[in-house]
Amino acid sequence: MRKAKLLHATLGAVLVAVLHAAPAHAQATRTWVSGVGNDADPCSRTAPCKTFAGAISKTAAFGEINCTDPGGFGAVTITKSIAIRCPYTEAGVLVSGTNGIVVNVTSTDVVYLEGLDLLGVTTAISGPALNGISFIQAGALHVKNVVIRGFNSAAAGNGNGIKFAPTGAAELYVTDSYIADNGSGANGSGILVQGAGSGVFNVMVKNTNVHNNPVGIQGNGTGSTGGVLLSVFGSSASGSSFAGVAATQGGGAPVAIMVDSSNISGNAGSGLTANGASAIVRVARSSITNNNTSISNVGGGTVVSYNDNNIDGNTVNTLPATIMHH
Repeated sequence: MRKAKLLHATLGAVLVAVLHAAPAHAQATRTWVSGVGNDADPCSRTAPCKTFAGAISKTAAFGEINCTDPGGFGAVTITKSIAIRCPYTEAGVLVSGTNGIVVNVTSTDVVYLEGLDLLGVTTAISGPALNGISFIQAGALHVKNVVIRGFNSAAAGNGNGIKFAPTGAAELYVTDSYIADNGSGANGSGILVQGAGSGVFNVMVKNTNVHNNPVGIQGNGTGSTGGVLLSVFGSSASGSSFAGVAATQGGGAPVAIMVDSSNISGNAGSGLTANGASAIVRVARSSITNNNTSISNVGGGTVVSYNDNNIDGNTVNTLPATIMHH
């Protein structure tokens, strides 16, 4: 009888230990970070982590990371479907010599970034920051209410606010954001869409300001065969060294950009540029003013204007070769 009781007690103790130990490896659907958190904590609401990198390993795929209070939460690499949303407080990502956020997911993944403040700084040790957001594979990325500035690397391919460089079919949606003062010299764009592979890259930029970058918004077909489809709606591109909005075939895939209800002004080069036989920019209900050149058609590229645009006040008022009627 004693042996039976001892056996039952031993089994009960083992079972309790197993039940208590099992949740230690589980990932939460929602995790939290705080400016005074600790990455050794479980990232719960009452015990938040310190950084996005610390929280992401404890967050399940298709889960969400939120911020409890203001803080600088550091660079992070995202490799699964996830949302990082901090729309109600300061969520800083300050880096030098590297990218702010790297998105490296597969074709079935979706990533949401909302309410973040990405700042690149230059230090004597690390040098300038590379790209605010670097997207390098496939899937879909949603960027909402994000500020990106100061990514000033002069190295080719870097110095971009958002570098969208998929290797397969992918989607990018940028809404209600501010992207300014990135790039150095001839390198860098506020938003650069240039990937590799045969997939089509679909991009929508809406209600977003892109200012003081070498190129404001650029779709570049170099290195890919699928093509770039880019729409800009209700946005502004100004203060660019070269072009406000540019479609560049570059010997690669075709690039088609639609600009609607937007302001393209104050660019030192051209307001709109189409470069390459398969590069086309269509523009409707927009204002193209105070640029050095209103429109540039280079290497067989085509800018198509509908008859409801304001193209005036530029140093050189080049009109589009084709004017369409609604």
